[in-house]
Amino acid sequence: MLEQLLIFTRGGLILWTCKELGNALKGSPIDTLIRSCLLEERSGAASFNYDAPGASYTLKWTFHNELSLVFVAVYQKILHLLYVEDLLAMVKREFSQVYDPTRTAYDGFDETFRQLKMEALARAEDLKKSNPVVGNVKKQGGQGNKNGFEGGNKKKSDGSVKNDGGADGENGKGRKLENGHSNGNFVASKDTNMNSVNVNGRENTSSDDVGAFDVNKLQKLRSKGGKKTDTVAKASKAEPNKKVTKKNRVWNDAAVPEKKLDFTDHSGEDGDRNIDFVAPIQGESMMDKEEIVSSESEDEDEEDEDAGKNSKPGTKSKGWFSSMFQSIAGKANLEKSDLEPALKALKDRLMTKNVAEEIAEKLCESVAASLEGKKLASFTRISSTVQAAMEDALVRILTPRRSIDILRDVHAAREQRKPYVVVFVGVNGVGKSTNLAKVAYWLLQHNVSVMMAACDTFRSGAVEQLRTHARRLQIPIFEKGYEKDPAIVAKEAIQEASRNGSDVVLVDTAGRMQDNEPLMRALSKLIYLNNPDLVLFVGEALVGNDAVDQLSKFNQKLADLATSPNPRLIDGILLTKFDTIDDKVGAALSMVYISGAPVMFVGCGQSYTDLKKLNVKSIVKTLLK
Repeated sequence: MLEQLLIFTRGGLILWTCKELGNALKGSPIDTLIRSCLLEERSGAASFNYDAPGASYTLKWTFHNELSLVFVAVYQKILHLLYVEDLLAMVKREFSQVYDPTRTAYDGFDETFRQLKMEALARAEDLKKSNPVVGNVKKQGGQGNKNGFEGGNKKKSDGSVKNDGGADGENGKGRKLENGHSNGNFVASKDTNMNSVNVNGRENTSSDDVGAFDVNKLQKLRSKGGKKTDTVAKASKAEPNKKVTKKNRVWNDAAVPEKKLDFTDHSGEDGDRNIDFVAPIQGESMMDKEEIVSSESEDEDEEDEDAGKNSKPGTKSKGWFSSMFQSIAGKANLEKSDLEPALKALKDRLMTKNVAEEIAEKLCESVAASLEGKKLASFTRISSTVQAAMEDALVRILTPRRSIDILRDVHAAREQRKPYVVVFVGVNGVGKSTNLAKVAYWLLQHNVSVMMAACDTFRSGAVEQLRTHARRLQIPIFEKGYEKDPAIVAKEAIQEASRNGSDVVLVDTAGRMQDNEPLMRALSKLIYLNNPDLVLFVGEALVGNDAVDQLSKFNQKLADLATSPNPRLIDGILLTKFDTIDDKVGAALSMVYISGAPVMFVGCGQSYTDLKKLNVKSIVKTLLK
C-alpha cells in the first residue's frame, strides 16, 4: 500500500500531497531523503531506504527539471509495489500540464491522481497475471547464470585448474579477493600439475607464452644428438665448479678501514637535546596558510574534442551548421542520448584522476537526472552545461555539511572543564602516528595544551614511535605498554588529562584491516566506552577503489558491533601522502561520497608543518582538468 505521494519544488515548497492516502509518516523520511540523497548528488539512484525505530520505508522519486519539481512516493519497505514508477511518471506528466508557478494549492488534482492510481494498479494486475511466464524466464536465466558465472576455480579431471570466469567479468578482469582487495598477483595452482597457471584470474595453458620453457624442444635436440645439447650440458656442468668471489666495496677514495659504523644508542646522552628542539623551530603550520587557486577556466574546445572522442561508435556526429544553429536557438529539452557523450567523457576523466569507478558512475547518473528534460539556453553547448553541472555537484559533495572548526570546539570543551578527545583510526601503514603528531604541532601553535595517548598496544614499536614524537614536541604522553586493553588505556588517559588540565587528548590506535573483526570489535569498544568528540579516519590519497571498501566497511563494522542504538561512526577524514599523487586526487572525492564525512586535514609532507586544509575549489578544478 502506498503511504504517501508528495510534489514539491526544489526550493522546498510543498505543492500537493495525497489527501486520499492521508497516512502520517513515522520519523522524517522526506527530510532524510533531501539531506542524504538529493543534496548529496545521489539522485541518480533508483530508490532510497529509510530505517528508523518503528519506521522502515522505501522512497522513489523523479524530477521535472524544466519546472524544478520533485515527485516522491513513499511506501513500506517490506512491500514490493510494481506500479510506483509508472504512477510517478503519469503524475509527473499530468501535473506538469496544470502547474502554475503563481499557485500554491492544487486541490483539484486529487481526482486526477485517483484515476491515475487506478490505471497504474490495473497495469500492475496485468503484470501479475503474466508473472508465471516471467518467473519461468527468470528461473531459466538464473540457471544459466549459475552455470556460466558460478565463480571460483574448478578442477578438471586431469588435476589442472580451470577458471570458469567467476563473476569477474570478461577474461577475469576486476577479480577481487574475499577481503575486498583486488587480486593482481601471480596465483599458481597447488596441484602437482603446473602446466596450468592462473595469472590475474586467467587460465594459461599455452606453451608459447613468453618466459615459458618448452620441454619438447629440448627432447628434439637430445634426439638429434646435436652439438648444442653437448654445449649446454658442458656449460651446466662447468657452472657449479665456478666460484665467484665478491670484492670488497670501496666507499671513498681515501680508504679508512679502521673506522666502523656505530649502532649504539645515544639517546641518553647530550646529543638528544638537539632533537627536543627540532619541532618548535620548524615554522608555521600550513593549516593556517590560505592557498590561492587560479580561476582559469577549462578550454571548451578541448571538452568538445574529448566528448567527440568518447562518443559511442556508430553515433553520427552533428554537422557544424546544425550544432551552431542549436547553440544559437537552444534545444527544446535535453534528452539522455544528448548527455551521454559528454557524461562518458567526464566519467573517463574522473576515473583517470583516481576516482572509484562506482562513484564516477553514480555521479554521472545524478548529473544526468538533474539535466534530463531541462531546456538548453541559447549560445550554450551541451558539453559546457554538463561540465558546469558536474562542477556544482562536486562542490556540494566536498563542502562540509556542518562546521568543522576544531579550535572553536576545543575552547567550548575547555569552558566545560573537560578535554577534547580525538581518536585516530585507519588501516595499517597509512601514517596515523605521524599525522597525529602534525595535528598536535598545529594545536600547540594555537596555545592549546595537548596530551598523547598511546593506545596502539598491538604493533611492536608503536609506543616508542609515539614517545619520540612526544619528546620532540615536548608534550606529555600517557602509555601503559603493550598487550593492554586499548579502551581502558584511553579511558585512563582522558582521566589523567582532566586532572592535569590538558585541553586535547589525541588517541592513537592500532592499524587494522576493515575485515579484521576482533580488532574492529576492540575499536568499537574504545569508541563506545570513551565517547570521543571526533573520530578521524586516516586514509591514503594513493588508494582508488579500495577507499570505498575501507570506509564503507569501517562504518558498517562500527555500526554492527556497537552496543548502543545510536552508534558513533566516522566524523572526519585525514588524507595522507597527498604530495605523492600529482593530479590523482580522486580518493578525496571517493571517501567523502561514500561516508558523508568531510576531509578535515591533508598530509602533504614529512615534517610537522606539512598539514593542510582541503581546498575544495582546487580539488574540483583538478578533477575536471
